[in-house]
Amino acid sequence: MIAVRPMMPEDVATACRILNDIIQIGGSTAFETSFSEALFRQSFLDGADKTFCHVALDDQGDVAGFQWLGTNTDLPPDCADIATFARRQPVLKGAGRALFAETSRQAVAMGFIAINATIRADNGQGLNYYDKMGFRDYSVDYGVPLRDGTPVDRISKRFELKRKIEC
Repeated sequence: MIAVRPMMPEDVATACRILNDIIQIGGSTAFETSFSEALFRQSFLDGADKTFCHVALDDQGDVAGFQWLGTNTDLPPDCADIATFARRQPVLKGAGRALFAETSRQAVAMGFIAINATIRADNGQGLNYYDKMGFRDYSVDYGVPLRDGTPVDRISKRFELKRKIEC
């Protein structure tokens, strides 16, 4: 069983490194520039739009991934936004599933009825992850330009929390 707990200030350095490694690889996040630890802390731990952020821990107690849930003014107030990032090396199989189990449980407890994930169309791994978690496509923003001008579609997927509760 993978341990999942709220992100704490001491997790920032490792979680920031995980995200920056993903950004450096390219093609699997909308973020295109690296985060300083201060910017990471403001964005994922202390930000006004953050509802909560959890980390998944490996057997040694090291952060292997994290999942953020927050508000977005482009979404209805009962729908939260999600972002998920997992360590590439070594991979902790099941970290994303463990994180989402806790995130969806807490989102229901907070009164959310749905969760939105917006993923780059060229991020097959991310699209596959959210599909496996039960998210379904509901809209596409076509040709959103990257920093270099390359157009990449953004696919928004929705997870209906109410449906999960009724099962």
